[in-house]
Amino acid sequence: MSSQDLSPAPYPYLAENGAGGPYVFATTRTRERYWLYSLLFGLTLLTTSIVGAAMQDDFNRNLPFDLDRTFALYGWFWRHPAEILHGLPFSLTLLTILLAHEFGHYLAALYHHVDSSLPYFLPSPFLGTFGAFIRVRSPIYSKRALFDIGISGPVAGFIFLLPALAVGLAFSKVIPGIAHQSSLQFGAPGLQWLLERVIFPGARPADIYLHPVARAAWVGMFATAMNLLPIGQLDGGHILYSFFPQRHRTVSKILCVLMLPLGILWAGWAFWAIVLLLIGRRHPVIVDAATLGDGRRTLGWIALAIFLLCFIYAPFSSGGL
Repeated sequence: MSSQDLSPAPYPYLAENGAGGPYVFATTRTRERYWLYSLLFGLTLLTTSIVGAAMQDDFNRNLPFDLDRTFALYGWFWRHPAEILHGLPFSLTLLTILLAHEFGHYLAALYHHVDSSLPYFLPSPFLGTFGAFIRVRSPIYSKRALFDIGISGPVAGFIFLLPALAVGLAFSKVIPGIAHQSSLQFGAPGLQWLLERVIFPGARPADIYLHPVARAAWVGMFATAMNLLPIGQLDGGHILYSFFPQRHRTVSKILCVLMLPLGILWAGWAFWAIVLLLIGRRHPVIVDAATLGDGRRTLGWIALAIFLLCFIYAPFSSGGL
């Protein structure tokens, strides 16, 4: 997942601006750890490629995707590394979506002269990654900057995942009952449902076997929806704070409580609700009386539409349900 830590960087100091005007707060710039960014990205490329290769092999043989089999194949891929190349359609698609998301944040921070890190990628044996994040290392003083940094990631990622989903669905196929044959079922967000009606008219959703490229777009939609939850320091929380700073904490608390019953559909909702309720509701205070303007208000509605299109009330469930 992606979020930004907006805690002020350590050791602020006073510095004169370039025009010789009044003094403003500035912070020491952190030395970049490029080796760490590269290492984490390389590991994530490896894990997503392994998962993607397993997906591609199952897809080619018309077998349902089996996560347990993917775990077992890690040792086999170690002995046959060339087979990992078959997973590149999945891994490169997914990493492109995540990179677009994180660099959306990064470039918006750069535009507003906010010090931020490059993306930290998180490798995982489960679907290859836990996502990515950047760290904002200097204070944000305006609601406009906060809004721009918060919304730029989801919008940039959506621009890339939309064509990826369309292309991936075009390469997908219809196999009766394929979804119920898998040990792990994936829920279908609204955007996927709409495109499936166009590309596979009349086909049952449970009969559509997603190509690995479409599955990468699915992961991108899941990550986008999770980040757009209007809670705490998630992207949606930044957007909410930009419009309603006085209501941010109350809305965050209410939504965390409402997420608890969703744990019946997917246990992850209850887990994240508890985590966010305990440690994720707070947001750094930004004292700024300026309004966002009509353009940013329109983008706020666009962010809401993206959230609704990508949200999945039951992302994962056991097979046979």
